[in-house]
Amino acid sequence: MLRFALVTTNLRGGGAEKAMLNIAELLRRRGHVVELILLEDAVEHAVPAGIVPRIAGGAGQRAGKGWLGKRLAAWRLSRLWRELERDGAFDLVVSTLPFCDEVVRLARLPRVRYRIANTLSAEVASLARRGGAKAGRRARRYRAMYEGQNLIAVSAGVAADLRNGLGLREADIEIIRNPFDLAAIRAQASQPEPDLPAEPFIVHVGRCVPQKRHDLLLDAFRAAGLPHRLVLLAEPSEVLARLIGERSLDDRVTVAGFRANPYPWIARAELLVLCSDREGMPNVLVEALVCGPRVVSTNCPSGPAEVLEGELARFLVPCGDAAALARAMRDALAAPRPDAGERLREFAAERVAARYEALAARNAGAA
Repeated sequence: MLRFALVTTNLRGGGAEKAMLNIAELLRRRGHVVELILLEDAVEHAVPAGIVPRIAGGAGQRAGKGWLGKRLAAWRLSRLWRELERDGAFDLVVSTLPFCDEVVRLARLPRVRYRIANTLSAEVASLARRGGAKAGRRARRYRAMYEGQNLIAVSAGVAADLRNGLGLREADIEIIRNPFDLAAIRAQASQPEPDLPAEPFIVHVGRCVPQKRHDLLLDAFRAAGLPHRLVLLAEPSEVLARLIGERSLDDRVTVAGFRANPYPWIARAELLVLCSDREGMPNVLVEALVCGPRVVSTNCPSGPAEVLEGELARFLVPCGDAAALARAMRDALAAPRPDAGERLREFAAERVAARYEALAARNAGAA
């Protein structure tokens, strides 16, 4: 039996947070001790039975993102850590997302692997296109945080980005994909969902943030001239309402909100579209292959090209090209639903669990 501590800022509705929940549940089921630690008391995802998040801050307390806020969060984390270690040292600590990683470093937790879930140099490049000095500061911050550290990259593309894009030369990087419990996803996909549209629909899953490119999706949907409804599993917002209204699509688009179980929506969609400018390893593409709809994606850095291989690669399109995305949507809807059984073995939870166990056992053996 090994002892794992997984640390993240909160459990709001993001893919990195959901992946940490999946990792925690997977390792717990395999008989290990797992503590899931949150810097903030904020939970939107459904937490599996047997996983009780430990909150470093107080009830409803948010972690400040400035200089002082990070240090207060680190002090609270250190206080909780001393309590948790009374039952024994942890063999592996996994932290994810840059803010959390910075707090974990300030708290000086031992045996840490920082799990990198996005292409950081693409984020820096996006900031650079907007002008100003923020891009340079962000790049320097990431290099200072991660150079010489033990890292986990969620895809080969993220690992390459850390080496070549961010310029890390001394970091120890392990590639471990996100785990997917294929049987559990299929079971959740079969659950009843009364809010599903009656007519055929296309689905997009993701928060309304710039990198997800809802503007591009709406442009492509309008250009494709399809009879389907477009369903966005995103929280309603003024920005999203404006993007939809500017394109006169109010009657054809449903903003269905965040769903703790998105799988019935994905399974019953005719097509799932991912149109991001950047990702790390987009969970939703793998989940779509499990659930069965057709899939179209931008070939963004990184991950989509590692999921949509072989015949599925023809549904990868350049980033930012609404016309190409519209054509791919039409072509995909004219094609049969994909059969990705063999492709999914690479993402099976058991393979991922074995990688985390090997890292932890290596630490335990070195103690």
